[in-house]
Amino acid sequence: MAGDYYELLGVSRSANADELKQAYRRLARKYHPDVNKEPGAEDRFKEINRAYEVLSDADLRSRYDQFGEAGVSSGGGAGYQDFSDMGGIADIFESFFGGFGGAGGGQGARRRSSPTRGDDLRFDLKLDFREAIFGGEHQIRINHLENCGTCQGSGAKAGTKPQTCGTCQGAGQVRRATRTPFGSFTQVSVCPTCNGTGQVITEKCDACGGKGQNQVAKKLKLTIPPGVDTGTRLRVSNEGDAGTRGGPAGDLYVYLFVQEDPEFRRDGISILSDLKISYLQAILGAEIAVKTVDGEQPLTIPAGTQPGTVLTLENQGVPRLGNPVSRGDHLITVVVDIPNRVTPEERELLEQLAQIRGDRAGKGGVEGFLGGLFGR
Repeated sequence: MAGDYYELLGVSRSANADELKQAYRRLARKYHPDVNKEPGAEDRFKEINRAYEVLSDADLRSRYDQFGEAGVSSGGGAGYQDFSDMGGIADIFESFFGGFGGAGGGQGARRRSSPTRGDDLRFDLKLDFREAIFGGEHQIRINHLENCGTCQGSGAKAGTKPQTCGTCQGAGQVRRATRTPFGSFTQVSVCPTCNGTGQVITEKCDACGGKGQNQVAKKLKLTIPPGVDTGTRLRVSNEGDAGTRGGPAGDLYVYLFVQEDPEFRRDGISILSDLKISYLQAILGAEIAVKTVDGEQPLTIPAGTQPGTVLTLENQGVPRLGNPVSRGDHLITVVVDIPNRVTPEERELLEQLAQIRGDRAGKGGVEGFLGGLFGR
């Protein structure tokens, strides 16, 4: 991915978790493929996700700050495992100094024959507005690698087992000595016969073709907690690809994207909506049933309510993620509907009211009176 992760999200290098999350949500909504159909938007969306995935994880962020993209390459977790146990560095030194002492080959063989954790997988899930607020169960279908049940992951046909590679003698590596004017150097590379495993399968399992794993479609039931939002990431343990040589399976990460609602908007744990009332209701006040995510609720319109007034329904907003008992508020912005035309009877009454208030001043008529009344 080109560019600096911090610059991509538009945050400083000292940005905290909340600043990262706000920047990610804003950009994710802007560049999501379902919203933005412009060329390059999907690639930009993927870059934004990758940047947030790294910077929102304390360990990955630390490695990125120290080593840049190279420190978090190969999916972050799996790539770093090899780096942390000095596997990557050992390969570099081994390629230059493998001819001295012969210790590198044994280490490489042991490392390659040890259990390896499976890859993590990602799944993007769209949620309805109310589903994100109240949570619930959601069934998804994923494809991941599972160890072959016929050969138990060995890749060998029943009754047989993998044999030691005759090319590398089980080392997983081959060496080639090269003489140069500066001396003799030994080049170490992965064995082309066994691909670094140190073993070859003479009779392959019919069920998996010798791979030891099969791609399997699986249905999973997810529990969506109340209060999730676009950018929330759920981790499902051990539902990634299966590990090799007895290693644990990776994890499945489910990224959530909340669809917009025609009536409600969201700002953190607050729900926002507009309410249109008549000018008479604004003047005299009223008791109105308004729509909320919990159904219709009564709302008192105080007499003399002005356009743009925000009325609050407490505890009718979004449950706080991780603490669903605590909810935000529903904030309702009042929009006063002033008619362009009135009946003769209404006009007569309004003119009488204008005269009583002394607001008519001989010009502007009813519209001037209403405009003065509501600040138009």
